[in-house]
Amino acid sequence: MIIEKVLGNKFDPATQSFDPDSLAGLHEEKVLLPSAALVKRIQRVTTDHGKELGIRLAGDNAPDLRDGDVLFMDGHNAIVVAVEHTDVLVIAPASIQEMGVVAHNLGNRHMQAQFFGAGSEYGAEVMVLAYDHTVEDYLKHVGVAYSRQERVMPVPFRHAGHTH
Repeated sequence: MIIEKVLGNKFDPATQSFDPDSLAGLHEEKVLLPSAALVKRIQRVTTDHGKELGIRLAGDNAPDLRDGDVLFMDGHNAIVVAVEHTDVLVIAPASIQEMGVVAHNLGNRHMQAQFFGAGSEYGAEVMVLAYDHTVEDYLKHVGVAYSRQERVMPVPFRHAGHTH
């Protein structure tokens, strides 16, 4: 089976091209993907029930896959994307100055980061990046508050394009 479009996201009713209640009662198979695979437009995957699928999302403007994306529904079964937990550092600087210094230093290392506000699931204004032992050593050295966590990231980490 080849999947060419996402039908919607089971966690985001605004994206659904189907009745949200239609998922209830369906047998749900999961395609477990690491965060890095969410940006791939063409890939071969296997569900947790051993069914092989091809994903071929059309065009460069196709959105990245997300946790909860519904790839297939037939009235009896649904195939849904599940994202693996990612080992991350959640950095919570005490001031804007501390944040600026940390972001500048990590930016010079070309670290991929995501930022979350106080209203997020983190409950604070934080910067989150994939775990790296050298970054952890840096944060310890400069005394910036952080924690190491396993999280399902809502969007994949990706490099921002730039030139020097």
